[in-house]
Amino acid sequence: MYQNKSVGIVFPAYNEEKGISAAVQGFLNLPVVDKVYVIDNNSKDNTAALARAAGGIVITETRQGYGWALRRGLKEADTDYIVLCEPDGTFVAEDIYKLLSYSEDFMMVMGTRTAPELIWRQANMGHFLRIGNLLVAKALAVLFNGPFLSDCGCTFRLVHRSLAERLNPFLNVGASHFLPEMVILSLLLPVPVIEIPLNYRGRVGESKITGSLKGVFVTGFNMVRIILWYRIRGWFGLTKEIRKNPPLNLKKHDERISEVVK
Repeated sequence: MYQNKSVGIVFPAYNEEKGISAAVQGFLNLPVVDKVYVIDNNSKDNTAALARAAGGIVITETRQGYGWALRRGLKEADTDYIVLCEPDGTFVAEDIYKLLSYSEDFMMVMGTRTAPELIWRQANMGHFLRIGNLLVAKALAVLFNGPFLSDCGCTFRLVHRSLAERLNPFLNVGASHFLPEMVILSLLLPVPVIEIPLNYRGRVGESKITGSLKGVFVTGFNMVRIILWYRIRGWFGLTKEIRKNPPLNLKKHDERISEVVK
């Protein structure tokens, strides 16, 4: 629990037996974490068994894809705060405190892996990937009147369950470009979101998304495509549906904005 709010971690997992036990235990050892959900996305190794043995709640998602796994986690998690993360050792579990410290002010708190001071030597975040993430994130922020953004693909992020419930019916992406869609829909509502720098370490095993040059280009292209698709639909008034329900507001955030306006 964190300030009387329950906290759940969601791991998308496809053949992650090398790191899944340490990832689950690393978060469960933190006093603020109540549950760890491992979304087993058709793993062919011992990912599911090791996750259960470590104390994780294993949920099977048969639709193959990073986005499908995260979407299943957003639906299944019943905690007040839902934190998406990776079980591959790239993130530091203790960084969850950074996300939680902003949770009263923002409906979504996103991490960024592009701060040079926090990129570990072994991390797969060279100049090419870092600049690519930065450019796509800036395009998203400009086109949707968003906040300062520098990373379009950081999984480690916190969302309020009320926001997850609002987003779920409108999510379309089941592949690796799912994360920008989450941000776009949140900005269309709109709800307050923020990005903060997190540690980014070397991966245990090989990435299924950025492990090859082809994977990087395909993911980047799809991220740009989904951003433009939503922007063009918005110009023709085709994104109004998400705004029809009552607004999601944070009292503390609204009070602060009111003071600034005065």
